[in-house]
Amino acid sequence: MKLSKGYRIFQVFNLLFMLIIIAIMLYPFWYLVAQSFSSQKYIYMGEVSILPKGFNVQTYKAVMSERQFWIGYKNTLIYTALGTFINVAMTAMFAYPLSKKRLIGQKFWIKFAVFTMYFSGGLIPNYLLVNSLHMKNTIWAIVIPGAISTFNLMIMKNSFEAIPQELEEAASIDGMNTYGIFFKIIIPLSVPIIATMILFYAVGNWNSWFSAMLYLDEKKLQPVSLYLRGLIAGATQTSDSVTMSSDAQAQIASNIKSTTMVLTVLPIICVYPFLQKYFVSGIMIGAVKG
Repeated sequence: MKLSKGYRIFQVFNLLFMLIIIAIMLYPFWYLVAQSFSSQKYIYMGEVSILPKGFNVQTYKAVMSERQFWIGYKNTLIYTALGTFINVAMTAMFAYPLSKKRLIGQKFWIKFAVFTMYFSGGLIPNYLLVNSLHMKNTIWAIVIPGAISTFNLMIMKNSFEAIPQELEEAASIDGMNTYGIFFKIIIPLSVPIIATMILFYAVGNWNSWFSAMLYLDEKKLQPVSLYLRGLIAGATQTSDSVTMSSDAQAQIASNIKSTTMVLTVLPIICVYPFLQKYFVSGIMIGAVKG
């Protein structure tokens, strides 16, 4: 089909517009990268924009040479992997029965779940609960309390509702039980929404530091986000493992924020391209029904 002149002009302007949007979205992160590799005097003078000035890697060396940094990274990987698995598994197992009208009290349970979006026990009761269950200073204090996000639960429930009921009825006639239907039919057909949930939960778990600050007193259990937060807040002096020189501390004082942001965001950026193709379809499937 031959494209009209007007449509070709539209394509050109549409491409230019999208390139401008991409540049606007990428510039803040690119600026952080440039600042993280720049020397402190150029940062103080405000001369860093797109390219680094006075190129140096002193801050990266200072941060990454610390043993606690790598311990925190290992902890973060464990918390993110285990936490995301628990998040997605529990959300799916809760969302599936909520998507069935034959569930006794379905409307009540949906309202019960939505209620938790607006009301919670509060910070102190949650802390007392975790402490009374002897989960403090354990991995379970990080991965269990926030296992299910109500927002993600509703998206996944709507996605399950979009799957034709006839498939489940046919499997049931063939003798497959509820668990077989869920694991062999529903889950394989829900790859887009599951991949979307993995992305949502993984990003949340990777960036989480507040729960660790509340429940993890032992430094060997703390995630990297909490360690880097300590650097930004100037709390490195309280850590027995930090033994940086005065020059390194001066350098860190000028561009530690940009360096820590790059170190924190980079792993998620590397993972995102593998899940991006499922992201839009997963959200659209889960958002069509209300």
